[in-house]
Amino acid sequence: MPENEPVKINRPLHWFAVLTALFTFLLLGAGGLVTSHGAGMSVPDWPNSYGYNMFLFPPSKWIGGIFYEHTHRLIASGVGLMTTILAVWLWLKDSRPWMHWVGVGAFLLVVAQGILGGLRVVLVDAQLGIFHAIIGQLFFVLTCAMALFTSRWWLNNQRWSSRFSVSGSADSLKAELQLRGLRTLVLFTTILIFCQLIVGATMRQQHAGLAIPDFPLAYGKFWPDTNAAAVQSYNEHRMAVVAENPITAFQIILQMVHRIVALAIGVLTGACAWQARRRLGKKDPLAKLTLFWLALILGQILLGAATIWSNKAADVATAHVLGGALSLVTGALWYIIAFRRSAVLPKIASAITISGAYGTTPAMTANK
Repeated sequence: MPENEPVKINRPLHWFAVLTALFTFLLLGAGGLVTSHGAGMSVPDWPNSYGYNMFLFPPSKWIGGIFYEHTHRLIASGVGLMTTILAVWLWLKDSRPWMHWVGVGAFLLVVAQGILGGLRVVLVDAQLGIFHAIIGQLFFVLTCAMALFTSRWWLNNQRWSSRFSVSGSADSLKAELQLRGLRTLVLFTTILIFCQLIVGATMRQQHAGLAIPDFPLAYGKFWPDTNAAAVQSYNEHRMAVVAENPITAFQIILQMVHRIVALAIGVLTGACAWQARRRLGKKDPLAKLTLFWLALILGQILLGAATIWSNKAADVATAHVLGGALSLVTGALWYIIAFRRSAVLPKIASAITISGAYGTTPAMTANK
């Protein structure tokens, strides 16, 4: 196939990948509701549901926490089936060998996720829920990346090459080269968001989401006391007012770390948005994406505060989980797209050099 000829995309495959990503997002929401409602053990057996085949469990029994846990299992089964179909479809119809293995990786990851979810129930081990939540976030990133990899934009990367061929602007090429430094900042911020999600998952699985009941202060201070007497006083108040489970000094510190990292992420995404606008221009798609990212992070911080102010209302806490997933995937996709754009720069620079040697410019070449 000639280098400049656009690659034909498989539209049904692409939209199925998009649908898989959407259902994965729905699955994250269902899992968030399970944890927010404390329904993780509402169905105590696995892979059956109260002795029934999972898919034959009578809807009349879907009551209380059982509803959240059972629907979560059904959605997870659907996502597993969709991922399997997508992996086979990629292997048979996608001409890129590396995409075959991306599909295999997605299949293995969804299988591991299902097994972890089952073991969390069978072994009655809340710590496995932490890994279950983390892998769920990574799997969502992977499904979104697969949707991107099968898109028209990804396959026809000459779009960026033609952009420079038409403009012939050395300033534009310089701005594009500056992506490399900006990519590092975005990657660091995205990794920090992932670490924040690990802390959040740990808090949720330990039911320490309200280890500190006030915000922006913590027990009325900028940094709460965590000595034995102070923790005992906190627990006595919790039992007297809301009959909550006792907390530990570690859980209090963990939530303070969560707050500090949230502030750092807010500052870093602000820096990413400012640098993208300064280096790439306000009309650049990646600059616009960083602004969306910043708005998403600010909304996520507000949802975190609302989780505390609402006494950890299930819908608010679940929205906070979904906001974290969107924040992670936005940073990851930004980095992937920027890397893709930078990959064509050597060809562009070579074209500019060759055309200059013959006394022409890329803009002149494009107008012929």
